[in-house]
Amino acid sequence: MDIAENIQKIKAEIPEEVTLVAISKTKPENDILEAYNTGHRHFGENKIQEMTEKWERLPKDIKWHMVGHVQRNKVKYMAEYVELIHAVDSLKLLKEIDKQAAKYDRSISCLLQIKIAEEDTKYGIDVDTARDILESSDYQEMSHVKIVGLMGMATLTEKTEKIKEEFSYLKTTFDEFKSRYKSFTTLSMGMSGDYKIAIECGSTMIRVGSSIFGERNYN
Repeated sequence: MDIAENIQKIKAEIPEEVTLVAISKTKPENDILEAYNTGHRHFGENKIQEMTEKWERLPKDIKWHMVGHVQRNKVKYMAEYVELIHAVDSLKLLKEIDKQAAKYDRSISCLLQIKIAEEDTKYGIDVDTARDILESSDYQEMSHVKIVGLMGMATLTEKTEKIKEEFSYLKTTFDEFKSRYKSFTTLSMGMSGDYKIAIECGSTMIRVGSSIFGERNYN
């Protein structure tokens, strides 16, 4: 598996304005460094503890993305350094991020995770709940957290039309919100199996793991 070659190949084929987040969960630090040495800086993890251990040991100019489901009691471990939290799904979680970011006098960028897939195993909120959060006085009063866009995961299926339909729905929602909320810049959708469709549908950020690092070993 040539990690450097994989990352350069993907970057060459995606539009310049699309950010590639290399999903390095379960992967050793040497693999991350191999990608890093190509000039790549955006890496994503789905466990805060694992990400924090890597942050402590790896170069400090890496931009770390938290892409997994976030437990409120673990926010404090990443508040000092996390670049973007992709999967915010409640006002309670936003409050905790705001509180922890304040301790480091920083503002943490977040995406609201919209549930677009049919699978029950996928997290996320509906569009009305997202709108309620953005309009809430609680959120308006937060000074250490900024919602900069939306994230979504399509249904795991071979049916391209189904995936397109879900991504297009999220893009329409994103456009509607973007016209209303000036902070909106990022639409995170698309992973190894469907990032090309996601880009076609208007994604500005893709989360790619196995196509860069190979299959994961969860043992």
